[in-house]
Amino acid sequence: MKTFATVYYAYMVEYRAELLLWVLSGSLPIILMGVWTQAAQRSDFGLSPVEFARYFLAVFLVRQLTVVWVIWEFEREVLEGKLSFRLLQPIDPVWHHVFSHVSERLARIPFAILLIVLFFVLYPTAIFVPNIATIALFFLAAGLAFALNFLIQYTLAMVAFWTERASSLQEFWFLFYLFLSGAIAPLVVFPQTVRTIALFTPFPYLINFPASILVGLPVNLIQGFLVMLAWCAGFFALNRWLWRRGLKQYSGMGA
Repeated sequence: MKTFATVYYAYMVEYRAELLLWVLSGSLPIILMGVWTQAAQRSDFGLSPVEFARYFLAVFLVRQLTVVWVIWEFEREVLEGKLSFRLLQPIDPVWHHVFSHVSERLARIPFAILLIVLFFVLYPTAIFVPNIATIALFFLAAGLAFALNFLIQYTLAMVAFWTERASSLQEFWFLFYLFLSGAIAPLVVFPQTVRTIALFTPFPYLINFPASILVGLPVNLIQGFLVMLAWCAGFFALNRWLWRRGLKQYSGMGA
């Protein structure tokens, strides 16, 4: 495992310019922050402009920590037959993807921190310092959010055993993710009915839950972590079932 981590990290830091572009590509929350802070100055959405700024900064950080692309990698491996070589190795192929993601996360964090520092220089009124307990809970929630996001996407990727366009499922899933995860608006501004229903889906826990913890917005910690663990367990079980069925279907085409 140590070798995997070292190799993939070395691979990731070879492409620093690309990493910077990936970090910048996740700056949509910063743009939305400007929209919501201006809107909060004219109407009452339950949050002040500074709270909106802090929330979307937290969203930016969560997205940097939880971004996943495994479905496109796995789909390519199946279509090109490269999965056959991974199956010959004495380790589950998923670990290649896990360490690839974790190593990329470690490599991109310095760039993300620089952007956060720049943000505070430009918007000093939004500066805040969470306490140690809040930071610990945030990283726990962000880690579970990454695990859940990875399990969801890796489970959808299993469809590549039966179709050449498994990634189209991710595009459909992304529509719900965009509106219910808290990426474009904090969940507190949603109608109560929508908010209640959304909290029993996996979407709010991918962004809104960890971001709210960091900036101090009210969340039900026990319910949040239990729901995240339940969804992780459910997708893990479904993933392993699809994996076993998919291997029987896999023909190694393109190898």
